[in-house]
Amino acid sequence: MTNRERELRQDVSDLKDAAQALMDEGKQEEARAKLGEAKAKKSELDNFLALQKDFQNIQLPGVNNNGAQMVPDPKQDENKEYKALFFKAVRGQSLTSDELDVMEKYKAKISSGTGEDGGYIIPEDIQTRINEFRDTTDDLRQYVTVVPVSTNKGARTLERRAEHTPLQPLSEYGDPNDMKEIDSPKFDRLPYNIEDRAGFLPVPNSVLDDSDQALEDYLIRWISKKSKATDNYLILQQVDTLAKETLDDHKGIKTTLNITLDPAFSLEASIYTNQDGFNYLDQLEDGNGRPLLQPDPQNSTRKLLHGRPVVVLSNKTIASVVDEGAGTKMAPFIIGVLDEAIVLWDRQQVSIDMTKVGGEAWRSNTTEFRAIVREDVTGWDNEAVVYTQIDITPAPEV
Repeated sequence: MTNRERELRQDVSDLKDAAQALMDEGKQEEARAKLGEAKAKKSELDNFLALQKDFQNIQLPGVNNNGAQMVPDPKQDENKEYKALFFKAVRGQSLTSDELDVMEKYKAKISSGTGEDGGYIIPEDIQTRINEFRDTTDDLRQYVTVVPVSTNKGARTLERRAEHTPLQPLSEYGDPNDMKEIDSPKFDRLPYNIEDRAGFLPVPNSVLDDSDQALEDYLIRWISKKSKATDNYLILQQVDTLAKETLDDHKGIKTTLNITLDPAFSLEASIYTNQDGFNYLDQLEDGNGRPLLQPDPQNSTRKLLHGRPVVVLSNKTIASVVDEGAGTKMAPFIIGVLDEAIVLWDRQQVSIDMTKVGGEAWRSNTTEFRAIVREDVTGWDNEAVVYTQIDITPAPEV
């Protein structure tokens, strides 16, 4: 870590602590301003890290960025060797005993087991590209906490939230029996249970005749889409377990931020809604005819409501609830800090297997690929988020 990076990280931490201190003192406007400074400094840190990464990627053959002769990276060479064998195996070409040994040694380093089917574990550089491709609009993984795990089952210990009673006064030379035992902390266990989820893709054998690059891109696009859809489905399932509160109108959002949420969450809260909900908010105006939604000075593509960012999800990702009998259309407004409320436990194993003779592959002259992802999604702190709904049905014209 460079001195500049260390300095920027410290500045972000100090500004965030200062904002929290102001919030604790009830100085909400000053806290919001200080938090804006923290976000600006965080943006400066992100830009610095991105620029630093670009510098690192500019290298002359055999020479590092300092002009010194580079030492070959055995891990990188090993990954390239495995990647070449990976695509050879994907095409259904037979591997020699030495090549099979390389495959097994590499897989053993990134996984405690590859499953009974002996599927091919995707090389690390391809795995990175899958993650980059998946990081697009409506990828809910970016809003929750992702915890890599190395076992199929496990648990984390959480301190149970409780109201703390104050310490009792003790006068000088008082009776020792006046000192009361304080309440002890209580803990809960949050378990996770990794589940394998899979799908298959028939690939024309003509595609397998293309270059490794073309085949790699084809597989990455498919696995990324399916992996993202799986993440979103599991996260929304967990969100849907939250108790839903119906608000009378948009003023209820402000009440939720001011009262329902604890200040520790309210200060950093976001408002997650769908296209219907955003359209409703985007048409609101104050008494002077000014829109309630304001542009975010830190992000020109995002809007703020009561100083909190509004995250717009597709109606296809999270739909409004329509009751034709009651004549209502309830749009979702999920308010709070999702990464404090939900955890995605990631086993970090994406594997594929293939066949040219099973299923319909032989008759259709295709190769069927099967991809498996392994993960679980659980709640973490249900007080960090409030799931609200507003009836956005237009009022009948008079």
